[in-house]
Amino acid sequence: MTIHAQALLFDNDGTLVSSLESVQRCWTRWAVEYGITAEEFGRIELHGRPAVEIAADLLPAHVVPEAVARIEDLEVEDVPNGGAIPLPGTLDLLGALPGDRWAVVTSATRRLAEARLAAAGILPKTLVAADDITRGKPDPEPYLLAARALGVDPAHCVVFEDAPAGLQSGRAAGMATVALATTHQAHELTADLVVGNLSDLSVLVTEAGFEITARP
Repeated sequence: MTIHAQALLFDNDGTLVSSLESVQRCWTRWAVEYGITAEEFGRIELHGRPAVEIAADLLPAHVVPEAVARIEDLEVEDVPNGGAIPLPGTLDLLGALPGDRWAVVTSATRRLAEARLAAAGILPKTLVAADDITRGKPDPEPYLLAARALGVDPAHCVVFEDAPAGLQSGRAAGMATVALATTHQAHELTADLVVGNLSDLSVLVTEAGFEITARP
């Protein structure tokens, strides 16, 4: 299967970089600080969702702003401890792309996203973060905003994601989707193309845009 596109939109955590260990460390500490039980914490999906939505699921509304600021501080402080490691294929792929034809679309705050990306050696020209949106993934807003920023019709964009919520966001935006089985099993992911990670993809840059296929 070949997917044709004019712009490539990448989730960050679990797609471009590995931050799962950092996320687990920081959110576990955060939960203890706010008196959240292991049972309560275990019922919440952490990956691929904005921190404000997670905090709102667990805490009274008046506590949420302070709690969101606290988890952001914890995660940013943890970046030097291996909080952002490039996943296989990330740097090679991004290094071959025209800078004005790809974007990072993340559920993290801009401060945290920029810290993780910089630590991994990734400097996107276009970044859509939690601060930029009113509705996070699985709503299509984040990916539609990225397409608008790049000046590309959503129908000509392809989304690279590792989380079901992100893939749902991309589909709702009317975009082709490529799923990476880095944080979920392949059978849990619904996409036009499912691969292990970015190193399993061949992305050919053409005058018309990109041709994306799975490596044999």
